[in-house]
Amino acid sequence: MFDTIDPRSPMPLYEQIAARIRLAVASEELQPGDPLPSVRQVAAIVRVNPATVAQAYRDLEAEGFVSKRHGAGTFVKEVPMKGKNEEMEQQAHELVSTLMSDAARMGVSTGLLRQALSGKLYNGTEK
Repeated sequence: MFDTIDPRSPMPLYEQIAARIRLAVASEELQPGDPLPSVRQVAAIVRVNPATVAQAYRDLEAEGFVSKRHGAGTFVKEVPMKGKNEEMEQQAHELVSTLMSDAARMGVSTGLLRQALSGKLYNGTEK
């Protein structure tokens, strides 16, 4: 689940971790009641300080995506469909922003990017 965390990204690591979990909840990869890995487990997987993961979990709890049960762990909460749709839309916007930034760094024009993306969407190609 955490294979997309990028330490070189301008987005702070705790925000990337929280965003990945939000996406997993919104896409129903994680179901209500599912336990999240422990803070230490995620920290070891992502190779970050446990405090970074703890911050992500606190943010997710404040946003209503997870709940902490003392002594038992952190669990996914039921998220209304509206919240799931909003999260998926936010993720789509972030993907497009990242794509545009990467393309600009590589010298790819907006027109060429638009053409390539339109072609992929028109042909139904996901790869």
